[in-house]
Amino acid sequence: MNQHRILPFYMTYPLPVYYQEEDRVMQDLEYLQQLYPADAKRYQTRIMVILDQLDYEGSVIYDEYPDRITLYKLVSDISNMLAREEESSGIAMTDEKKEWISSLVAILLFYEIYKRRHNNSRGILRF
Repeated sequence: MNQHRILPFYMTYPLPVYYQEEDRVMQDLEYLQQLYPADAKRYQTRIMVILDQLDYEGSVIYDEYPDRITLYKLVSDISNMLAREEESSGIAMTDEKKEWISSLVAILLFYEIYKRRHNNSRGILRF
């Protein structure tokens, strides 16, 4: 009778605690990203759209050591695109503002790449 109560080892913890904790961390990060200022949210949305185009097997964002020059070229392209959009909407762009946009884009881009590289949706950590 006691033999029916014994569970195989693999059934005792059907979902490892590691994955549950990782899900909780991702939920926490997504919540905190919702609290970003309006400009940062807008920039992040644009960055996510651009990275969706670069999100394929063999992409530079999944290299073990992504090329610094390529990443900074991507930052420059996105920053210039966002600056043009701001100018077309009537916002005056100073050199200081352009530099600020470039710095913010670099931070948001690298963070989004980090999230995509460690996305566990395919069941493995990707590099």
